[in-house]
Amino acid sequence: MTINGWIQILVFCGIVALLVKPLGGYMTRVFGGERTLLSWIFAPVERGLYALAGTSEREEQHWTTYAAALLFFNLAGFLLLYLLQRFQGALPFNPAGMTAVPPELAFNTAASFMTNTNWQNYGGESTMSYLVQMAGLTVQNFVSAATGIAIAIALIRGFSRASVKSIGNFWIDLTRVTLYILLPLCVVLTLVYVYLGVPQTLGAYVEATTLEGAQQTIALGPVASQIAIKMLGTNGGGFFNANAAHPFENPDAISNLIQMVSIFAIGAALTNVFGRMVGNERQGWAIFATMAVLFLAGVVVCYWAEAAGNPLVHALGLEGGNMEGKEVRFGISLSALFAVITTAASCGAVNAMHDSFTALGGLIPLINMQLGEIIVGGVGAGFYGILLFVVLAIFVAGLMVGRTPEYLGKKIEAKEVKMAVLAILCLPLAMLVLTAIAVVLPDAVASIANPGPHGFSEILYAYTSAAANNGSALGGLTGNTAWYNITLGIAILMGRFLVIIPALAVAGSLVAKKTVPASAGTFPTDGALFVGLLSGVILIVGGLTFFPVLAVGPIVEHLAMLLGQTF
Repeated sequence: MTINGWIQILVFCGIVALLVKPLGGYMTRVFGGERTLLSWIFAPVERGLYALAGTSEREEQHWTTYAAALLFFNLAGFLLLYLLQRFQGALPFNPAGMTAVPPELAFNTAASFMTNTNWQNYGGESTMSYLVQMAGLTVQNFVSAATGIAIAIALIRGFSRASVKSIGNFWIDLTRVTLYILLPLCVVLTLVYVYLGVPQTLGAYVEATTLEGAQQTIALGPVASQIAIKMLGTNGGGFFNANAAHPFENPDAISNLIQMVSIFAIGAALTNVFGRMVGNERQGWAIFATMAVLFLAGVVVCYWAEAAGNPLVHALGLEGGNMEGKEVRFGISLSALFAVITTAASCGAVNAMHDSFTALGGLIPLINMQLGEIIVGGVGAGFYGILLFVVLAIFVAGLMVGRTPEYLGKKIEAKEVKMAVLAILCLPLAMLVLTAIAVVLPDAVASIANPGPHGFSEILYAYTSAAANNGSALGGLTGNTAWYNITLGIAILMGRFLVIIPALAVAGSLVAKKTVPASAGTFPTDGALFVGLLSGVILIVGGLTFFPVLAVGPIVEHLAMLLGQTF
């Protein structure tokens, strides 16, 4: 580890912290229906879309109606993206002549992008036409991110409102997120990326002659616009197979910094939105502090492990950190930082190959995902995920002091706790059960490139990434098979909707409750004690559900390296 590396990490952390309050204030005004600097542009468009959808700003929905609207909208998006892939050979904007995507891969991709997962069992430049990339994948990048933010706002209303039945209107929330937050920020980011050298064109691929006289096809396309929403919306799906390690997606250190900040910006700012909407910004900062503690702990371990390097390589007389699978232009510090960011934030974009990380360095991304990616998390998804842990932490605190659990004046009762536990436990159900089946099924085991503990880690990482709606992968596993396309798609759907529905049920239950005034016995939830309690509950739940299984792969592999063994 170097001073320069830590300075780069601290610069990133400082920028994110400085963005929390101004971006949070702007987003709060958007969700409150207040006028903003962009209202003169988007207000007429907004009203037109409401008229087209048959709704208005005055209409609100019960949580079941909100959930139904969300499910039908996502189903429509899934079907549209599936059909675009299946018929892409006959559709325009296909200069490379891409043929139809096979049905299992089309199912996996449609489920993946519709849920903000962006798991990719294909190479973008060799599989998807420009039309599918733009009208299919990029559109889903916007609306899947907007859906996650909308759910987070609905759950926040559960705490901020009292004695009502509605949690907002899904169509209103979806429209405002897209028009006032995602779209304008992505326009600015797209222009910045083009300036930095990211391609943005509908022209055909370029043929070049190498110095050896061979012919090389250089893939191009509308890249910059997709990268903007890919990072800001924590989608992660790359235009190119190499993702953010590709120089056309991520040309230099400046673009790398912008992309890392984009991944965290909205998720971090939602903590401030929460504080403002419940009338106490300190509550939001307490949740932000919890996220920061868990994030920084992961960065320290991952950076240390990668900087320490591989003992097997050191035994050969080669000193230094682990540069295998990393871009020289980013180095160890920014590669480790990016890996922790992308798995803490449910993004899945990578600027280095996680399969080449050391055992302990690769363990941190796995832990981040198995905790439910609530350390900032996917836009919206991470925040409603950590609020479910808040409900559980408050319940534990109530048991310890012998009082009815209370949070922000709302009594936390059996229904809320049951729904929170249901949402939290659905992730290990999807991750561990499907992993257990895959490690004994011959067709699934045949996709492993590395036998032994690392091969187990590749399978566990795949189902963890899918269920956590992350999308990153250990490249040693061949995922484009019928088994993995279908089962990973199932894990993706479970990880998204088996969390969303209980979260909305909690919002519907809380919003109908009266607010109870704080008393001398009320547990304080805006200080260091609560940050410690919430962090502890998150780690304990993760330890009970995952760590015994998790240790079979990365930790055994690390011990083997120390003993001079390889797999």
